[in-house]
Amino acid sequence: MKIVIIEDEKLTAKDLSRTISNLEPDAEILAILYSVEEAVEYLSHHKEIDVIFSDIQLGDGLSFEIFEKTQNQIPVIFCTAYNDYALEAFKTVGIDYLLKPFTQQSVSK
Repeated sequence: MKIVIIEDEKLTAKDLSRTISNLEPDAEILAILYSVEEAVEYLSHHKEIDVIFSDIQLGDGLSFEIFEKTQNQIPVIFCTAYNDYALEAFKTVGIDYLLKPFTQQSVSK
C-alpha cells in the first residue's frame, strides 16, 4: 500500500508514519507533506497513491483546498483534533475521520 501523509506538525507526522509502518510493514510512505502548497504540488504530479492520511487545519489553509485544486480521487483518512469538519470531510473522498490524539487501534481500523 502506497501512502501519503499531510500533516503540518512534524512530530505528529513522524508518529503517524511510525504507527502505520508498525501496523502494515509492507506499507510504503511515499511522502510526508507539511502544507497545502506542498501537497497540491506533489499530488498534481504523483497519482500512484493508494490512500492519504491528512490533517485538516494546516499552517497555510485547510486540506480541503488541496483536494479541490487537484480534483483528488484518492481515498482520504482525515486525522484532526476537531470534529467540526466531519460532514465536509465526507463530501470529499474522505473514508474515515480519526480524532487526535490517534491510537494504534484507531489507525489500524
